[in-house]
Amino acid sequence: MNQDAHPKIMVVEDDPSALDSLAEVLERDGYHVVRARGGREALEIISSEAALDLVITDLRMPEVDGMKILEAIRGEEKEVPVVVMTAFASMETAVAAIRKGAYDYLSKPFKLEHVRLVVKRALEQAALKRENRKLRSAMERGLAETGLIGRSPEMVEVYKLIAKVAALPTTVLIEGETGTGKEMVARLIHQTSPRSSGPFRAVNCGAVPETLLESEFFGYVKGAFTGAITNKMGIFEAAHGGTCFLDEISNTPPSLQMKLLRVLEEKEVLRVGSTEPIPVDVRIIAATNRPLEELVRDHSFREDLFYRLNVVKLTLPPLRQRRGDIPLLLDCFVRRYSASSSKEIAVHESVYPMLSRYDWPGNVRELENAVERAIALNSSGILTPEDFPEEIRGGKESGDLPPASSRHFPTLAEKQKEYVLEVLAAVGQNASRAAQILGIDRRTLYRILERHRIRRSSAGLPV
Repeated sequence: MNQDAHPKIMVVEDDPSALDSLAEVLERDGYHVVRARGGREALEIISSEAALDLVITDLRMPEVDGMKILEAIRGEEKEVPVVVMTAFASMETAVAAIRKGAYDYLSKPFKLEHVRLVVKRALEQAALKRENRKLRSAMERGLAETGLIGRSPEMVEVYKLIAKVAALPTTVLIEGETGTGKEMVARLIHQTSPRSSGPFRAVNCGAVPETLLESEFFGYVKGAFTGAITNKMGIFEAAHGGTCFLDEISNTPPSLQMKLLRVLEEKEVLRVGSTEPIPVDVRIIAATNRPLEELVRDHSFREDLFYRLNVVKLTLPPLRQRRGDIPLLLDCFVRRYSASSSKEIAVHESVYPMLSRYDWPGNVRELENAVERAIALNSSGILTPEDFPEEIRGGKESGDLPPASSRHFPTLAEKQKEYVLEVLAAVGQNASRAAQILGIDRRTLYRILERHRIRRSSAGLPV
């Protein structure tokens, strides 16, 4: 949008009287109006003017008409809404203009109140599109910076909720098992929020001794206790103007929960040893790996604090519930740790299904650690199942079967092929539905079919 506080509107009209009348109305309403006395002048302005917020153009003009102006704006790839006006209005001309990208049309003679309404709505829609584009860009940048990865339906829902809450000032509670990426989500919310230029401060409430946690939260003044030789600000002051992330909030002792509630309600802190409140402007995001509702029922967590924290709850799925993301995560971690160890590492195809079968109780963090270890110890340049611990590989090998057994056991590859084809048949060759049942994405499904040399056409899928 135009950096000026007043939106810039270009009015295109070959009738000087009509042009001035409409321009004067818009100027009285506080808009900055650029007058174009015909289509040719409008084209010159379009090619040189980068800050237009709206174009209102007559549809019927000699030489260069409103349709050509509309096409020129779209050709310049400018996301400027266009409203066309004509004295020869019909459904055909209106539909033609809108099909070419016009926001709306006005029939002459028009009522000024209707013009004002159309202009207001067009500018609002354009502003919304800009905000959505900025948010998408920030999300993509934030995803790359935080390392939060996933295309599964579960993670798509997480991204949607992040996009919604990022623009809000509300407190967010993130629930999820250890290793699911709660701090990454908190950082992404911060990076895509209006507070992104402010600081992000994090503290793990379970990692700081209870005797030190109050000072970590609120800071202290000189002389507050032995060793307090100078004033020190706490995490809330340090996060002023930004975001404060309280990880494992469930470990906060009852003695501090009331003081946390004061921060949320009064927007101020008291340093240890001081009676002077310090105002703080901070957004709080809390995280827990234990349902706080249960702790409230057990009277180990304050109910009023829970409700203050639980304005918006975001639940992260464990990795075992989004197995389709494991290949993406594996590829990402292999690239990361190959680069950091100056190795060129490839992945044997048997590693993907092996890692996808494991339940990953430590979630993404456990997978990352396993890949880092495998790359550090690898000397062949190719990751194979043998590079991973036995519990990840699936336990004992088939050599432990009774030697007298004459039963034929199909290989895992054979069973995988059989199972995938069975699922595809059950859902009428619907690849998306089959992938959802299998806990993978469509790309992984197609990769499995290729691995087993199954053509998509023979599996009943589109080629």
